[in-house]
Amino acid sequence: MNEIIELLLNHRSIRKFEDKPLSKEQIEQIVRAAQAASTSSFVQAYSIIGISDPEKKRELAALAGNQAYVEHNGYFYVFCTDLNRHSIAADMAGKDLGESLDFMEKFMVAVIDAALAAQNAAIAAESMGLGICYIGGIRNEIEKVSDLLKLPDRVIPLFGMAVGYPAHESALKPRLPLEAVFHENEYEDKEEQLKEYDETISAYYNERTKGKRTDRWSEQITAMLTGKQREHMKDFVNAKGYAKK
Repeated sequence: MNEIIELLLNHRSIRKFEDKPLSKEQIEQIVRAAQAASTSSFVQAYSIIGISDPEKKRELAALAGNQAYVEHNGYFYVFCTDLNRHSIAADMAGKDLGESLDFMEKFMVAVIDAALAAQNAAIAAESMGLGICYIGGIRNEIEKVSDLLKLPDRVIPLFGMAVGYPAHESALKPRLPLEAVFHENEYEDKEEQLKEYDETISAYYNERTKGKRTDRWSEQITAMLTGKQREHMKDFVNAKGYAKK
C-alpha cells in the first residue's frame, strides 16, 4: 500500500479546527489541485468561492444550521455548478446556445465536475496535514446563500468545505464493506453484507458513546431518508436555468 492510498483510507471529517488561518499559498494550491480533476469534455462547469470575510462565514454558518465549524476554520470554500461561464464564452464566440444548457444532462455534468474537483481539493488539503468537512447544510437555505454570494443564473452553491488544522482526532468511521458495494459484471443481492455491517456500526457507536448509542446503519439511514427534505431544491434549480428539459 502506498502513501496516497493510506491517506485516502485514513479520511475522516474534522469538525473542530485550531484558530489558525491557511496561507495564501495553501489556499491556492488546494484550488489548483481541484482544477486538475477530471472534467467532462473539458467543460470545467464549476466555480469555487473562497470565503475569507468573517461576517460572511458567520452568515453561512447560520444558514447551514448553526454549524460552528462553518465559521471557525482555517478557510471555507463553496463549490458551485457554473454554466454561466459558458454563456459568456458563447457570446464571445458569437454563438447562441439557445436552450441547450437547459437539459438535465448539462446539470449532471456540472454537478459531477464540481464534485470531482472538490474531492481533489479534499485530498490535497489532507496531504498538507489539514482536515476537511463537507457542508451540505448550505442547501438548507440555498436561495439566501445564493443571494449572499451574489450568484448569477446557472450558478448554484452545491456544498461547502471547511478546511483547517485539526483541533482533535476524530474516530475513523467504518465504511460499508467492499463486498457490499462492489459488484462484478452484474448487480447482486447484498442483504447479508448489510446485516453484517449493521452489527459493525452498532458496535462502533456502542464503543464511541460508552453504550449510550447502539443504532444500526439500516435504522440510521432509514430515519434520515424518511420524509420530505429540501423540497425547495427542484424549483430553485429550475429557476437558475437548469434541468428544465
